[in-house]
Amino acid sequence: MTRWSRTVVAVDGPAGSGKSSVSRAAARALGFEFLDTGAAYRAIAWLGLERGVDFDDSSAVAALVDELDERVTTDPDDVRVTVGGVDVTDAIREPRVTSVVSAVARVPQVRERLNEHFRERLDAPGLPGIVAEGRDITTVVAPDASVRVLLTADESVRVQRRRAELSGASTADVTRLVVERDRKDAQVVDFMTAAEGVTTLDSTSLSFEETVDAMVALVREAAAGA
Repeated sequence: MTRWSRTVVAVDGPAGSGKSSVSRAAARALGFEFLDTGAAYRAIAWLGLERGVDFDDSSAVAALVDELDERVTTDPDDVRVTVGGVDVTDAIREPRVTSVVSAVARVPQVRERLNEHFRERLDAPGLPGIVAEGRDITTVVAPDASVRVLLTADESVRVQRRRAELSGASTADVTRLVVERDRKDAQVVDFMTAAEGVTTLDSTSLSFEETVDAMVALVREAAAGA
């Protein structure tokens, strides 16, 4: 069992559930740091596209980790991602990166190396706590985190939320994107069912603010209980 040097909040969930935005806002409200673990996978995907890597070649994808010189800041008010000194904060959110990031996440060697990196970031000196979101966080990276949350919502609601982020996209197109992302991610990890000890937070009928408040309450209740 890991003895974390500070409060660690682990958040997982399907595409469009609001993991990143809710976790970031909760970290801000709690005075914690925020770690977007998905940004590291996206950084590798971006680097692979720049290198012209065949994403069907697991060995080539795994080799990118050795080349990766990335930095993901943990300030919830200013999350920046750099690779080799190049700011790729916006670039890693481009559709071309999104289309291949699941191929990166499917490579076991990549997940193992990044999970080790994430654990180091979680336990690094800094603010009293850190909220980390992404795949494997509640079950593999930090199964003994102070608070573990599976943030979810009905598929139709997740589609609506993702569509609001993608201007000009039709409901049909966004539905295909969400369903396909769920399908690909499900090949790697079960993110729809909360593991033992993980609290399910269903935001289907909650506003963004209510969801953030609910997550903050879970963390404060855990701290009071400890």
